[in-house]
Amino acid sequence: MSVNTMIGILIPFTGTSLGSACVFFMKKKLDPAVQRALTGFAAGVMVAASIWSLIIPAMEQAKDMGRLSFLPAVIGFWLGILFLLLLDSVIPHLHMNAEKAEGPRSKLKKTTMMVLAVTLHNIPEGMAVGVVYAGFISGNATITYGGALALAIGIAIQNFPEGAIISMPLCAEGTGKGRAFYYGVLSGAVEPVAAVLTILAAGFIVPAMPYLLCFAAGAMMYVVVEELIPEMSAGEHSNIGVLMFSAGFTLMMALDVALG
Repeated sequence: MSVNTMIGILIPFTGTSLGSACVFFMKKKLDPAVQRALTGFAAGVMVAASIWSLIIPAMEQAKDMGRLSFLPAVIGFWLGILFLLLLDSVIPHLHMNAEKAEGPRSKLKKTTMMVLAVTLHNIPEGMAVGVVYAGFISGNATITYGGALALAIGIAIQNFPEGAIISMPLCAEGTGKGRAFYYGVLSGAVEPVAAVLTILAAGFIVPAMPYLLCFAAGAMMYVVVEELIPEMSAGEHSNIGVLMFSAGFTLMMALDVALG
């Protein structure tokens, strides 16, 4: 694995870590409107990344199938959806501002389940970065180094507010700043791990690249629809979530086209 690839898969983790550090110099609690705005922005980035960085390249790779070139995308997408549905069902976790935990009954602490919720969210992002870099390493013509870097940067940008969203509420719950920062960093550590595992797996099944790309897209879209969109729309009616979703979508789209 080259140095450039290692740097690329660590970029999103760096974004989470920097965002988690906000707990040291910002007030303990995020304003609900700010939290909705940040969540909407993250959702927009993830949707754009799913389309431009994952689904479109997957369909281009399968163009030899003619009218059935959509098939790998459909199969991979649904496998990604079902995989996240499975994880969502077997891992106890608690979303921000929610009172009832999801998954099996557990005696885990509230803070631990909040961290698990964000960790669950970060798995598909790590997989997305990993599979794109795997495509670049394999010499796939539809995936350039710039395109892989664009995805890593885009996810890092949306990971910055996510880091703050996990560490600051934990601090507001009574967790010390140092430990809240540690939990935020820990939640993001799953991304480079998922990326490396995906790269290793893709090395053995290069012909399945279109399926893997859309698998990551499906996993990310599950997170967006199941978690981020409800969170950005929670509370009093506000258009801030939609506007920031659009901003995140536009930024990721521009990054992918400009760098890809």
